[in-house]
Amino acid sequence: MSKKPDGAPRFEGFPREAARFFAGLAANNNRDWFQANRETYEQAVREPMKAFVGEFAARFGPARISRINRDNRFFKDRPPYKTHIDAGVGGYYFSLSSHGFYVGTGFYMPDSSVLEKFRGAIDRDASGTALVTMIAGLRRKGYRVDTHERLASAPRGYAKDHPRLDLLQMKDIHAGLLMAPDAITTRKLLDRITKAMTDLKPFMAWLKRYTA
Repeated sequence: MSKKPDGAPRFEGFPREAARFFAGLAANNNRDWFQANRETYEQAVREPMKAFVGEFAARFGPARISRINRDNRFFKDRPPYKTHIDAGVGGYYFSLSSHGFYVGTGFYMPDSSVLEKFRGAIDRDASGTALVTMIAGLRRKGYRVDTHERLASAPRGYAKDHPRLDLLQMKDIHAGLLMAPDAITTRKLLDRITKAMTDLKPFMAWLKRYTA
């Protein structure tokens, strides 16, 4: 891996072996297979991810990179490894898997006070309409905007025919874009990610403004 003038690793893309590693791990999620393929994980997955997030350090500060090992102390019969590696920097989320590279933002499993602020902002015409317009624009550009879980009906205190009922039913929200494995193998990925981060910035700003 080449170096930048400051000595930090220079991101040159994720090797094709990265996607193959995760496909193999999904089919052989056990310690023996992982140990036999650890070198591929380190060189094709973890080191390139460290170089990738390092490219944004000057702008956003240090990043967090997840461990691939799961904490299974309270789970029985769950595979020991995650089939992706993720990282976070500046409010953005990145994930590399056999499906490609994902960039997104949002919030996950918020506490009740944050969720009520979110719903209150959706309910108000000005902020709620702004969010609807923003989401429509992102979807036109190919971004997925969704939730991990939603209510079956309107939240308590909100009308069942609310014009933004689909948003009120969300228990969290995320917006992002998945880039195919063939599109992430060169340094050009940085330009695509930078554009995606720019596209997602107003959405992230809306969430910060109304849920902080």
